[in-house]
Amino acid sequence: MIRPHDALPYRHVLTLPAMGSAVRIARETTEQVLAEWGVGPQEPCTGPALLILSELVANSVRHAAVLSPNVTVLYAGGPDAFAFGVHDRHPYRPALYTPAAAGPGRGLATVVELTLELGGSAVVRGDADEGGKSIWITLPLQRTGAPRDP
Repeated sequence: MIRPHDALPYRHVLTLPAMGSAVRIARETTEQVLAEWGVGPQEPCTGPALLILSELVANSVRHAAVLSPNVTVLYAGGPDAFAFGVHDRHPYRPALYTPAAAGPGRGLATVVELTLELGGSAVVRGDADEGGKSIWITLPLQRTGAPRDP
C-alpha cells in the first residue's frame, strides 16, 4: 500500500528526548525544513502547520514520555503537499474524529479542525508491533514552483 507521504520526494527526520524543549526545537526545525524546501511564511499552511506540529509534539511529551523516552518528527514534502508525522512509542492511539469537547483535551480537536480547514488530512498509524503510533498530517501547498533541492 502506498501512503500519500510515500510519494513525496523530500524527507527529513528529527528525533528528540521527550521533554518540554522538544516542542520549541521541533517548531524551529520545521521552519528550517519548510524554508529549505521553498515553503515560506507567506504559504497559507505554514502558520497552522507550526501550531499543529507544536500541539502534537506537546501531546507526545505530556502523555507518552512515561513509555517513550523520545519523540520523532518525520517530514515529507513535494511541490503540492507537506506532510509530517509525530511518532512516539506509547501504544495508545487517540481518536482524531470525535466530537470536540470543551475544556482540557481540546488540542487534538483543534489539530483536526485546522487540518480540515486547510483541505488536509489527519490519520493515526500504529506501529507494526502495536507498541507505538504516528499521527500524520498532510497539508496541500498553494505555491507555484518546485521546492529547492534539500
